[in-house]
Amino acid sequence: MSEMQSTRRGRPGYDQQGILDVAVAAFNEYGYDATSIGMLAERLGLSKSAVYHHFGSKDEILDRALDTALSGLEAVVEDPLPATVDQDDAHAVARLEHVLRGAVHVLVDQLPAVTLLLRVRGNTEVERRALTRRRAFDRRITALVAEAQTEGTLRADIDASVVARLAFGMINSIVEWYRPGGREGADRLADDVVAIALDGLRRRSGDPASTPNS
Repeated sequence: MSEMQSTRRGRPGYDQQGILDVAVAAFNEYGYDATSIGMLAERLGLSKSAVYHHFGSKDEILDRALDTALSGLEAVVEDPLPATVDQDDAHAVARLEHVLRGAVHVLVDQLPAVTLLLRVRGNTEVERRALTRRRAFDRRITALVAEAQTEGTLRADIDASVVARLAFGMINSIVEWYRPGGREGADRLADDVVAIALDGLRRRSGDPASTPNS
């Protein structure tokens, strides 16, 4: 099969990814329930059958969009620390910082899809599966925070799950105000998030020892 055939192009100008991008924008603007295939077809200037050529249902479009956001976030947790980090000193807090920075980049790079993910409420089977994956991601972040607390690199007088929720609450809020092409790019934004999220949590010499959740 040729490359052109494998992309399954319909009308000129719209391949599967192009339709997905328009659909995600419509879901974010009008809400998933209020957006019909007919509305998408009208926006695209295509027939409904042309949309169905690429996606079997509206749920399939939603599933693909949510998977894009979730796969990006899940990959961040699996991503190894950069070579610039001393592997003999790769404490959990270094991995946590790496995850926070990576999550900011995913949000910036996949802003519409992450925005859609954050609006999911579990009203459909597709949404419930996405929420299950999101909760699993949250648990991994909480475990990483707890590990850093046990190592003594993060203060341990704040519950690990609270730390994780507050850190990602800040990251998730970026979707409400961030605009591509603004004063801050993803790298600078990640620096700011890490400074605010972690500087007040790092244990410094002389800080009293404490145990997690005490």
